[in-house]
Amino acid sequence: MRAALLSAVLILAAAGAAAQQPSRRVALSGSMGSRALLVIDGDAPRAVAVGSTVQGVKLLSVNEAQAVVEIDGRRQTLRLGEAAVNLGGAASAGSGTQITLSSDANGHFQAQGQINGRGVLFLVDTGATMISMGQDEAERLGLAYKNGERIGLRTANGNTVGYRISLNTVRVGDVEVHNVAAVVQPQPMPFILLGNSFLTRFQMKRENDTLLLQRRY
Repeated sequence: MRAALLSAVLILAAAGAAAQQPSRRVALSGSMGSRALLVIDGDAPRAVAVGSTVQGVKLLSVNEAQAVVEIDGRRQTLRLGEAAVNLGGAASAGSGTQITLSSDANGHFQAQGQINGRGVLFLVDTGATMISMGQDEAERLGLAYKNGERIGLRTANGNTVGYRISLNTVRVGDVEVHNVAAVVQPQPMPFILLGNSFLTRFQMKRENDTLLLQRRY
């Protein structure tokens, strides 16, 4: 009887320890030969060599388009430009309040995130009224944008017609925002612009090459 109780206690303790393992949100931002540029928990990209472990994340392989990493025996393929993957723990509920971004070589701030749970690559644009994307990206995300409000748009190529829609969820890192206005335009765009319909919900502070977004509401 005592042996059975002891076994049960050990099993519960082991389960509790596993549940307390910290998760890691990992994304691939680029590669340099046999090194991958990994973004771990929203920090600045770090060059990690194949076979090396950083913050509990081990790099197994890398090429120009993807990398394979491992944490706590769990393998995951990271693809360039896709949203960060949660490894080693329970998925975050998106209840975070702070986003930290580092600028690229051109001084732009890019952010891997999600729209309605689908991975996207954002470019922060404080001059954009709303989140903006091309029609091809909206179709990839499965957005029923043609059911949205038709609006006139002025672009570099002249006047055109776009669609104003509402996104159920927009997520960057561990911060998720609901019911965010967006506009879909016919022309393809290299990035999804992370505009003020998302940014105004945060207090923004820039320090050198770092942009800090602190959630206001």
